[in-house]
Amino acid sequence: MKARVKICGLTRVEDVNAAVACGADALGFVFYEPSPRSVTVEQAERLVQHVPAFVSVVGLFVNPTEEQVRGVLERIPLDLLQF
Repeated sequence: MKARVKICGLTRVEDVNAAVACGADALGFVFYEPSPRSVTVEQAERLVQHVPAFVSVVGLFVNPTEEQVRGVLERIPLDLLQF
């Protein structure tokens, strides 16, 4: 059985491209402002444009409100949610 690899906390296009080139199966974007690795919805919109269809997009949330999650989902095509 092949292990699946998720790289999380990406904030730059260069990092997205490097993770994909290294074979990551999923890329995680942190929607938790206190984290130094967090991204805004606007940043995530730009970053996910560089994620190929064969790589899953994960949104990481910490104690969000339903409105926060829905707000991200309205603009970012997330494949998985992580809480």
